[in-house]
Parts: sequence; C-alpha cells; structure tokens
Amino acid sequence: MPNPIRPDVTPRVAAPLSSLGERFAAVRALTIALAAPLSDADATVQSMADASPTKWHMAHTTWFFETFVLRDHVAGYALHDERFPFLFNSYYEAEGRRHARDRRGMVTRPSIDEVRAYRAHVDAALLDALPGLSADAQALVALGCHHEEQHQELLVTDILHMFSENPLEPAMWPAPRKVPVAMPGPIGWIAQDGGIVAVGHDGDGFAFDCEGPRHKALLAPHAMADRTVTNGEWAAFIADGGYTEARHWLADGWAWVKAEGIVAPLYWEQGEAGWTRFGLDGRRAIDPAAPVTHVSFFEADAYASWAGARLPTEFEWEAAAAAHDATGGNQMDVAGPVEPRPSAGGPAFFGDVWEWTGSAYRPYPGFVTAAGAVGEYNGKFMSSQFILRGGSCATPRGHARASYRNFFYPHQRWQFTGVRLAKDI
Repeated sequence: MPNPIRPDVTPRVAAPLSSLGERFAAVRALTIALAAPLSDADATVQSMADASPTKWHMAHTTWFFETFVLRDHVAGYALHDERFPFLFNSYYEAEGRRHARDRRGMVTRPSIDEVRAYRAHVDAALLDALPGLSADAQALVALGCHHEEQHQELLVTDILHMFSENPLEPAMWPAPRKVPVAMPGPIGWIAQDGGIVAVGHDGDGFAFDCEGPRHKALLAPHAMADRTVTNGEWAAFIADGGYTEARHWLADGWAWVKAEGIVAPLYWEQGEAGWTRFGLDGRRAIDPAAPVTHVSFFEADAYASWAGARLPTEFEWEAAAAAHDATGGNQMDVAGPVEPRPSAGGPAFFGDVWEWTGSAYRPYPGFVTAAGAVGEYNGKFMSSQFILRGGSCATPRGHARASYRNFFYPHQRWQFTGVRLAKDI
C-alpha cells in the first residue's frame, strides 16, 4: 500500500494455488467493504498530499494486478481502459508518465461505480487465469494481496484524515458500545540481557525484501516496556509543558512544533470537559487507558526523553517481539471503526498502534534491489525515514510479523502510530 507504507518487492514463496485464489478474493472483498459507506464525493476528496482518495486506492491496487500479472503474464489480455495506467500508477518510473500524486483528488471521473466495475473486470480475469499462471506470476498475485492490505490500512487512515477536515466531523461508522476498562498500572520493564541476536526474515512464508537478508545484530543489555504509552500518560506530558518546553525535543522536532503550532496528538482537542479525539466513530472523549496514537517520531522521542527513557531500536523490538503471536492483539478483521484499545494484559507487541523505534530506515547488509519495475517499491525510499514495528488496529490481521518494517518521515502522524519505551541497563 504505497504512499508511504510500501510493499517491498517479491515474496519469498507463493501460496498454494487454491488458497491463493481464496486469499485474493477475500482481500479484494474487504477493500469493497471498507469503502461501502462512502459517497462518490467522499471517495474522491484528497485531504493532503500524503493521503490519497479512497477511489484512487481502489483503482491503484487493481492497476497493480492488471499491470504486473494480467498484462505481463496473460497472453492476449486487453487493458480495461487505456487511460487508467496514467491515472493509477503511483511512483513507478519504469511504467512511464503518471498523474501527480498531490492532484489525485482532482480525478472526479471515473466515478466510484466505474472503479468498482474496473475491479470486477480485473478480478474475474485474474481468477480465470490463475490456474494457468506460472510460479513467478502466482508470486506476484501473493505480493499484490499484501500490497492491497497495506492500501486497506491507508484507505482507513486517509478517510479518517479527510473527515477530520470537515467541520461537521462526520462519523464513518456508528460508535460501538464502550466497555469501561480500569487504568493500567505503572509500566513494567522486561529485562533483556543483550548479546548477539538473529534479525530479519527467516525465509518461512511471505516477506517484503526490506525484511532481509537475515543477519546478526549485537544488542547491549536493556529493558523494554511491557505496554505502550497511554492517553492518560500523554495528557500528563502535555500538562507538564511537554509541548511548550524545548528541553526534551530534537532540534528538528522543536522547529516542527513551533512552525506547525503542535500542542497535542493529531485529532485531539481540549474543551471544558477535557481532551477529546476524533475517530472513525466521530468525536469522543479520550479513553485515558487506551494507547496514545497519531503521534510523530518527534513527539515519541520527546515523550521518551521526558519519561527518562528512550525509544527502542528496531532490533531490540524484534528480538523482544519474536516470541509473541503476530496474529494476536487488536488488528483489523472486518470493516468498522477501528481504534486502539486498552491492554487486555501482557506485553502486546502486535496490533493497536505502530510503535516508533529510534532506528533509521536503511538497508540490511547484503540487501539488493530487485530488477524491474517492482524493484522501485523499496530501495529508493531508504532515506530520511524511521522504522515502526508491530502493526495497528487498522492493519489486516495476518499481515504483520516480527520482522515487518514499516517506515515514515519523522513528522508524519496520520497513521495509528504510538510509543513503547525502552531504557538502558
């Protein structure tokens, strides 16, 4: 789901043919369900350059399958519409000219119904061709499914940002019934001895290429927090001058705070009754027990400094999370008003919020960019961004794993991003 959560080239293995077809159908159906509550206008608007319209997400993921599977691997396939590659290519230089990213909201036509028809055409053609596809083409279908899951998360967070710009602050879905949850106790610390650990994808199942090669890393003794930072704890940071005193901020972060007038996490507002947040279910009071979200790397780093801790490195995080179930936790199963929820107990490393690390997004030793257009997925973006780990409430369940590397620029915060602390021993 590029821009900016990007799939990173080729899967290591393809799924069995029967399950691949079922997976393809299920992934495509979830995208349709996520977009179902939207009008054509809702699906067309682009609220900022970092976000894309829902209609574009729906069409771009379809263009991926049409281009890299049907066009390139199915003899005699004719494009559904010769104009669509220009409109729905994202950043593939090898695929030629394309519509400007920050102008995607100007594409009022095709309509959302025409995009649904485009999806249906490509779905039927791909499922018909699937039994005869080569292993390489099947691997591209698997990659396309993971790519679309990334776009499903972006679709949700882009809708949230778009509705937040509407003065009416409309809800995407009705609010679920809230169950009161006790405030968690103080953060506990999981001691780690350090030493040499193996990190990166181990070759079992699907992975994007930036997750490898697997290699050794040396960790110093440290401790990891047993949960992420809560809204209540973040409110205390604000009350203690967290956004008004420069001493905890990186220079670039403090310049960003002053230039943008940042006073709280994205979507927070303070009223007479206290802090509220805007979500997919409209504006609600913040849940002090729930994980804080929609914070930038700059904010995460400043909070860690204020708390007398630091952000974990990505390898510290991976070593600690490797023993935990990557399919567990609060992740997206169906279309609905996803949001981070209070911890049910135990060190939940997966779901709720993407966790900022202190590690820059750079290639692992031995990394080689894949040949061809799909090689543009990853290597050229390994600059000026930071790694996040663990998945979020908007990540389709089964998409993440311990080696999964998400990455964003340090000022970005419209994704479900949060904070887990670490400290030296």
